[in-house]
Amino acid sequence: SYFGDKSSCVENTSTWNLTSSSSVRGLNSMCIGKTPLSSSRSVCRSHTPLMGYSVTSSSAVSAHTVGSVIVAVVEGRGLARGEVGMASIDLKNPEVVLSQFADNTTYAKVITKLRILTPLEIIMSNTACDAGNTTKLFSLITEHFKNFIPYFRNVAFTTVQRKYFNETKGLEYIEQLCASEFSTVFMEVQSKYYCLAAAAALLKYVEFIQNSVYAPKSLKVRFQGSEKTAMIDSSSAQNLELVVNNRDTRNGHTLCGVLNYTKTPGGSRRLRSNILEPLVDAETINTRLDCVQELLQDEGLFFGLQAVISKFLDTEQLLSVLVQIPKQDTVKSAESKITNLIYLKHTLELVEPLKAALRSCNTPLLKAYYNSLEDTRFRIILEKITTVINDDTRYTKGCLSMRTQKCYAVKPNINEFLDIARRTYTEIVDDIAGMITQLAEKYNLPMKTSFSSARGFFIQMNVDCSTLPNGQLPSEFTKITKMKNTYSFTSADLIKMNERCQESLREIYHMTYLIVCKLLNEIYEHIHCLYKLSDIVSMLDMLLSFAHACTLSDYVRPEFTDTLAIKQGWHPILEKIAMEKPVSNNTYLTEGNNFVIITGPNMSGKSTYLKQIALCQIMAQIGSYVPAEYCSFRIAEQIFTRIGMDDDIETNASTFMKEMKEITYIIQNANDKSLIIIDELGRGTSAEEGIGICYAACEYLLNLKAFTLFATHFLELCHIDALYPNVENYHFEVQHVRSSAGNKEKIAYTYTLSKGYTEEKNYGLKAAEVSSLPSSVILDAKEITNHIAKQILHRQKSTPEMMKQRAVYHLAMRLIQTARNSRLDPDSLRIYLKGLKKKYEASCPAPGQNDEQQ
Repeated sequence: SYFGDKSSCVENTSTWNLTSSSSVRGLNSMCIGKTPLSSSRSVCRSHTPLMGYSVTSSSAVSAHTVGSVIVAVVEGRGLARGEVGMASIDLKNPEVVLSQFADNTTYAKVITKLRILTPLEIIMSNTACDAGNTTKLFSLITEHFKNFIPYFRNVAFTTVQRKYFNETKGLEYIEQLCASEFSTVFMEVQSKYYCLAAAAALLKYVEFIQNSVYAPKSLKVRFQGSEKTAMIDSSSAQNLELVVNNRDTRNGHTLCGVLNYTKTPGGSRRLRSNILEPLVDAETINTRLDCVQELLQDEGLFFGLQAVISKFLDTEQLLSVLVQIPKQDTVKSAESKITNLIYLKHTLELVEPLKAALRSCNTPLLKAYYNSLEDTRFRIILEKITTVINDDTRYTKGCLSMRTQKCYAVKPNINEFLDIARRTYTEIVDDIAGMITQLAEKYNLPMKTSFSSARGFFIQMNVDCSTLPNGQLPSEFTKITKMKNTYSFTSADLIKMNERCQESLREIYHMTYLIVCKLLNEIYEHIHCLYKLSDIVSMLDMLLSFAHACTLSDYVRPEFTDTLAIKQGWHPILEKIAMEKPVSNNTYLTEGNNFVIITGPNMSGKSTYLKQIALCQIMAQIGSYVPAEYCSFRIAEQIFTRIGMDDDIETNASTFMKEMKEITYIIQNANDKSLIIIDELGRGTSAEEGIGICYAACEYLLNLKAFTLFATHFLELCHIDALYPNVENYHFEVQHVRSSAGNKEKIAYTYTLSKGYTEEKNYGLKAAEVSSLPSSVILDAKEITNHIAKQILHRQKSTPEMMKQRAVYHLAMRLIQTARNSRLDPDSLRIYLKGLKKKYEASCPAPGQNDEQQ
């Protein structure tokens, strides 16, 4: 199969019609790949799909480092424009994921889903991306992936003819390939025409590039709506550094890096997708938190599970190879099948130890996993394997030992010719060892037999050059390489012996492959339990990772209420970078105080604090503990961020236009259950216009019940609390320190959040003083600033009437909140209500105060 043999792609080159790329010159001179499924009039391809991707004994257990997902995307036309269908398949995981959803003109959901999938290749219809007729969806996807995300610039874009996006054919494919256990998906997708159309094109294309088909009733097919997870747009994911560090893409200083202590590639993939799409169902989240709590309380369970989970290979990738039937039998495909059968045996032998580790668990989810592992099909498959495969055949590290395992995998006396071929192979290997021993004696040199997958058997020795006769090796040795005092070389006779060895191996692999294929045909009907196993392993791995992260820091279990309350919370990524606990701060937002304005000098900690809240919210919603002393969250259905002030030269967007695009997206999509983080707005234009835009945006967002945190340098904005009682002002404190050397005053940052707005004035000038700006310029700046301040700054004052209304509003909100959430006994509740009454009386103006002011 192409999955392990690039030659199959070469054999198909006769069907490729390569012509000039002029037909697609209109697409920003980008070369779009078209397949033989495409129109024969114009085909331009700048890449070979999946070139260099193969499954060998090493890659089958490698980490999930490169993309292996192919995605087909199709959009409705006419009245159905905006309805998007997607189908994806991971070449390392035989699972087809179908999605269909309505998206707005920004196509934020499509971009977000593609970013989560990290595709290797995106397939679209030729009508969506023909020159002069490019759809907005195609333009946005290509622009986003080619320009905005550096590590996705190698994503291949391939077009196939529109006729292959056929929903009838898609349903046929799914009925033919979907495993019986997942057949309920038919009910979900029967009327989802666009995701079925995408599935048809995707499966046809994968069949073409893989040069293999999937075994009937072998795939896991599921429909994934977008209603069960929180929406985090790709810009917010980038701002918050959820999976990629903005300064260095190879750096692990991300939320994923903080939480990733997974032991398997499947666990790592699951963690990544959960971070980008957190859960919104409180019951599911609490079920996960119960598991993490039990893992933290029961050390035996934690270490027992971790020991077993770390032995699992990439179960999804293993399944993917097992369910593929190559169209052509090659030595490589035969070797790959044998290898993966050994991996399957290794995996199934871990089921009993995993059950044993889970036996004493108490939480419902872990008990459910234990019960799932009692599925008799695991034992049936293993019994079928052990009737053919040797009991002592197992997965081992090292290419020679693994080659030996593959050679002798099948039990003796099953195939007489196989036994003869293996005896021949053993004799050749013995002859090679004997020949090298004779050469060592002949030349009196410390030679030993070595092996590599590239060179086969060769000779290696450690010897000082000066001890060799004339400082050189004897003339019969060739292909000599030297590293320090280690020589590697071969001889003509050894090369011939290696060739004989390879011929013998080919025979062994061919005969073993026929036996393995027969065995796999018997196993296919039971193989569906392995999907369940891979799901259990990846979930346990992620939960163990959460528990591991907790043991390294003082995280606390979150609660879910209608209030966002964090006591002494801190930034999880900053803690990892600083290697010590950062300054912690409190956060409190309710339906009645849902809008917080934060002020403070530059570098006082505003941006870090805002990001910290969003990260804690995401951690809570994926089922992780949170960096705080106590925390309660309202589940957010969407998380929006507007952070940063950078031009974008690639899209010709100024700082101001980028700000406007981002705030427009938030205003159009936010709802009452959103969490909105805005760090600076309106700074890309004049102060007056900036204040006006900020004020208008705030007033719009104040109409929602969304929790909003708004950091600004416009102190005029702080007075909006006089008109809106649900607005609270906070600021980051700083201290003024006089240097002992002179009278210069410096700012000392405390990074501590306090109520009210900042009393600091002209902190931009103070920051400028620290820089190397000439003192004459700073003096002029101070004079001009004071002059402007006298002219335009007029503070609003709250009237007693406003103060009374605000006090009544806050009292009402506290009473509603108490009625909803209180768990206090009657006496404690009476004391609490008396306290509320005193607070209300204290915040109301005294009688006659109004007259005095007048």
